[in-house]
Amino acid sequence: MGDTIEIKYMLTMMRMLAGRLSRDAGGDTERRCRGDVGSVTVETVIIIAGLAALAIAVVAIIVAKVTDKANSIPT
Repeated sequence: MGDTIEIKYMLTMMRMLAGRLSRDAGGDTERRCRGDVGSVTVETVIIIAGLAALAIAVVAIIVAKVTDKANSIPT
């Protein structure tokens, strides 16, 4: 008869421990269980920002060359 009380106590303690381990600061257990959710987004934003900066630099170079060529045409 004493065994069932001990088992219930152990199950309750295990549930409390699992709840504490799965809870983050905000209490969002689903978000914590998914792992690094935002890391892919941050990497993608950094890559896209780099590509955009590269594209702007290429366009600036092309505009400068075209402008120089246009100014060198005798009128």
